[in-house]
Amino acid sequence: MPRVLGVDACKAGWVGVLRADGNVSAFVASTMELLIAQVEQSGPLEVIAIDIPIGLPDTTLRAADHLARSEIGRLSSSAFTTAVRTALQAPTHAEAVVINRRLSGQGVSIQAYGLRARIFEVETWIRQTDALVVEVHPEVVFARLAGAPLTVRKSTWAGAERRRALLADAGITLQGELGLADQAVGVDDVLDAGAAAWSALRVAQGKAESLPNPPELFTDNWPAAIWV
Repeated sequence: MPRVLGVDACKAGWVGVLRADGNVSAFVASTMELLIAQVEQSGPLEVIAIDIPIGLPDTTLRAADHLARSEIGRLSSSAFTTAVRTALQAPTHAEAVVINRRLSGQGVSIQAYGLRARIFEVETWIRQTDALVVEVHPEVVFARLAGAPLTVRKSTWAGAERRRALLADAGITLQGELGLADQAVGVDDVLDAGAAAWSALRVAQGKAESLPNPPELFTDNWPAAIWV
């Protein structure tokens, strides 16, 4: 069985859900580099799936973001539109809005701009790993697992339990302590990392598809697509 990892950002840094030999466990670290080092102490990873934009546009909007919103439906606000590279490099949100509007014809939300440190951290780290790294969106995963877009947010009890059950049915069982004792990691972060792990497993098994298909290529030369 392939060793795969799903990763989501959290207040502590990053949380990863590892699926290896049919077992599921979790790890937390302040940086991607430290997270992967922790996980790979017990063996190399075949696929890593991360809930963060990979592949930044230059002057356009990403097809991946549009397609993700179409899949998610009512909860599409969770799929931010990725800003162009130069906008994310701007020192302030106000400047980023001006740059993004000039180049792509659309502004950039404060939430999307706030991801820039995480995006550039992953971009720097990704060139140093031998594992296959792909981008995912957890709500796209949950919509696929449910056969339809979910309508209840994971911040609610019903929403969290629905997603936990969907993952368990798909072989990603998130129960018990998972190695997260004394770690201040939100339930939603663990669920999202679990969803990413499911996509990573699909990629490793050759069952995943990309949104769009084929992925887009920008000047950073990284295939830009959300995998599910």
